[in-house]
Amino acid sequence: MIKKILLVLLAVLVFIQFIHPKKNKADGPQPNFIGHSFDIPGDVKTILEKACNDCHSNNSKYPWYAKLQPVHWWLESHIKDGKKHLNFDEYTHKSLRYQFHKMEETIEMVKEDKMPIKEYKWTHSDAKLSQTEKNKIIDWANSVMDTMKAKYPIDSLIRKKQ
Repeated sequence: MIKKILLVLLAVLVFIQFIHPKKNKADGPQPNFIGHSFDIPGDVKTILEKACNDCHSNNSKYPWYAKLQPVHWWLESHIKDGKKHLNFDEYTHKSLRYQFHKMEETIEMVKEDKMPIKEYKWTHSDAKLSQTEKNKIIDWANSVMDTMKAKYPIDSLIRKKQ
């Protein structure tokens, strides 16, 4: 009986290797990319590329093990969730309040070491941010918010507390 169950499980495992979700790969330049509206210094861009963009952009770099199922489904669920919360390639397509709030959240998540998520850091050791790198991301997010405050009325960036 156990032998039959193991054979069925093996058959299922082999079968699912042929079923993969669409990869998170954009075609061409992204018109709503945050970098088109806000300056991203080179050192910050490097940090974003190694620790953020796989889940927070329209272009993920897939590791070799993404070719295995159910790992690919698991990775895609993380990417989909990350893009739902913040997508740097769709950033300027959102409302000003959204943009401003996402920079506030970025600061909070980086300060509290909630980003990048621990599962990502397990397999991407270079995504473990040093305090200097965290400070650079925080300073950049603050500069984006400062740019927005200088350009737009504050009531278009934050909700009035009632």
